Amino acid sequence: MVIKHTVPDQPDKLQLTFSVPSSIWADQIYLVGDFNEWNARATPLRRYEDGWSIALLVDRDNRYGYRYLLDDHSDMCDCHADAYARAADGSAMSVVVS
Repeated sequence: MVIKHTVPDQPDKLQLTFSVPSSIWADQIYLVGDFNEWNARATPLRRYEDGWSIALLVDRDNRYGYRYLLDDHSDMCDCHADAYARAADGSAMSVVVS
């Protein structure tokens, strides 16, 4: 799930909070996507009692493709994404519109 927050002192930015429920079991979950050049290690989610999450500051009026990488071997799309598309490698990806 992605929650969008405005940033009062930065009107051209948007904070996106990506979260995965605690029912998804993994030792580590990474967010991979357009905002980190699909780097599998750049953006780890933090584990909390109720799930996993991370917040990113992004430019407004863009579309960002993304997926969650579980334990370095399993990709997962976001069932609450704004849209879905195919990545350059042909795999499915979630899309968030800022």
